[in-house]
Amino acid sequence: MKSARSLTFLALLTAIVVVLQFLGAFVRFGPFSVSLVLLPIVIGAALAGPLSGGWLGLVFGLVVLLSGDAGVFLAIDPVGAIIIVLGKGIVAGLGAGLFYRIFEKANKTLAAVAAAAICPIGNTGIFILGLYIFFLPTMRQWGADAGFENVTAFIFLGMVGLNFVFEFALNIILSPTIVRLIQLGVDGRLKAR
Repeated sequence: MKSARSLTFLALLTAIVVVLQFLGAFVRFGPFSVSLVLLPIVIGAALAGPLSGGWLGLVFGLVVLLSGDAGVFLAIDPVGAIIIVLGKGIVAGLGAGLFYRIFEKANKTLAAVAAAAICPIGNTGIFILGLYIFFLPTMRQWGADAGFENVTAFIFLGMVGLNFVFEFALNIILSPTIVRLIQLGVDGRLKAR
């Protein structure tokens, strides 16, 4: 029974990831859509484990690729774009789950905050690393075209700056709250039995 409940929970979160990513395509800070899907990734990673977080991150990456959100990068270097998009989602989910597990015994709220923080850091960090590895000449050109003399300044300020701040703040505020509410609901149902 527990495995059926866990599978249902993961399926629900998977559906939420798909819907939020498609809806998030309409919310933009800078050149990219805001990753609202990091919320269910953190929730799944915290409550169902790192592998579930990795799965949800993979689904996030697949939807990004299918939605056309990575289209400009796919046109330049398809292999690099696929590695970055799938890698950043998987790392964000796995990292959130691992950080939750590390801090869970000490304090569940701290664990949820740590998971909520590492998820956007992993997502954006892998994206930035991928830009340097696969798209540095393109980033230099785009930065110069945008008036940046330094490619690093362009990547951090022109490409990911506001988007990262919004995603980070949203995750730090909402993810731990949602995780805790779900835990309280589950604990309450168990006590009622």
